[in-house]
Amino acid sequence: MTDRTSTPAAQYLDAAIALLQRVRDEELDTVAAAGELLADTVAAGGRLFAFGAGHSSLAAQDVVYRAGSLALMNLLAVPGAVGVDVMPATLGSALERVDGLATAVLHSSPARAGDALVIISLSGRNALPVEMAMAARALGMKVIGVTSLAYATGPDAPKSRHSSGTYLRDHCDVVLDSKIDVGDAELSYEGVDAPFASASTVTTSALMQSTLATCAATLADRGIQPPLLRSGNVDGGLAWNDRVFDEYADRIFYRR
Repeated sequence: MTDRTSTPAAQYLDAAIALLQRVRDEELDTVAAAGELLADTVAAGGRLFAFGAGHSSLAAQDVVYRAGSLALMNLLAVPGAVGVDVMPATLGSALERVDGLATAVLHSSPARAGDALVIISLSGRNALPVEMAMAARALGMKVIGVTSLAYATGPDAPKSRHSSGTYLRDHCDVVLDSKIDVGDAELSYEGVDAPFASASTVTTSALMQSTLATCAATLADRGIQPPLLRSGNVDGGLAWNDRVFDEYADRIFYRR
């Protein structure tokens, strides 16, 4: 009889839990700093944006127009690089290596000085997230990076693909480390030639949600009601959200 605790499913869940424990033990201070940065932005009348390319976009989309999330979080999307919704899907990966694209997108967006941008990139090595961070700070925005520092500092760290030779982590006000090893694969198995089972979405989403939780609590501690959305599937949820949308219409861009 197979020991269920030794199955690939159990091994993956154990690996994910261990990564989350590392995030909790090692990233609480940076999460606090990131949450306070967002709270400062909201309190000062600024707007919030989240960006990620490819699968890194999943964690960005997860906090935009989401029940229990801040209504002010807007998705900063680069056409063709959001998820794998383009054909061929490899186009999105190619766009991440294109110089000049991030600056063009940012300058065409509603983002302005005094706003905050969360940039999610597992490797932090491609031109798109690095340039996005550089351009955002040049514009006067605050930047939070969510990345794996192993890609920039570890023994197996790949080289930066940005012309400056720098990584996302080099252009952020706060950096959150997702703790993912280079390659983003937690398991190996006899007879399987490549490692498998990615966990970056698990830890990255946890970092995003814990940061927004910190932001909401920080605002409340300052006497400011955080502009949160409620589920549209609970009684009164839609009316609640409509009120928030009306109150913060000048800082919400996904309804226009």
